[in-house]
Amino acid sequence: QVQLVESGGGLVQPGGSLGLSCAASGSIFKIRDMGWYRQAPGKQRELVATITSDGVANYPDSVKGRFTISRDNAKNTVYLQMNSLKPEDTAVYYCNARISTVEGVVVTSQYWGQGTQVTVSS
Repeated sequence: QVQLVESGGGLVQPGGSLGLSCAASGSIFKIRDMGWYRQAPGKQRELVATITSDGVANYPDSVKGRFTISRDNAKNTVYLQMNSLKPEDTAVYYCNARISTVEGVVVTSQYWGQGTQVTVSS
């Protein structure tokens, strides 16, 4: 059983900063790509940032230069530092990871966290 547990959401004023973290736990053989997605009310879930196991990050234009994704492989944790936040960044943020487990053979699956609310408002 693998779990992703997020923390760090909350309310912040426009232009402010907020940090999120997501820790993976369970019977983990290897964590491959990790990432963050978000979903605003009435909208589809969208990519916010991804990072490979080697630390190569990728961002869409909407957050590039404002958000930074990082990971600590020893702690099985991924982070998202969000700066210069805008009201349009308001959403539920979800952690995502491709994780390999050993169940007789190596099985790689996608896992999601429960989501954490980020609200940017004055």
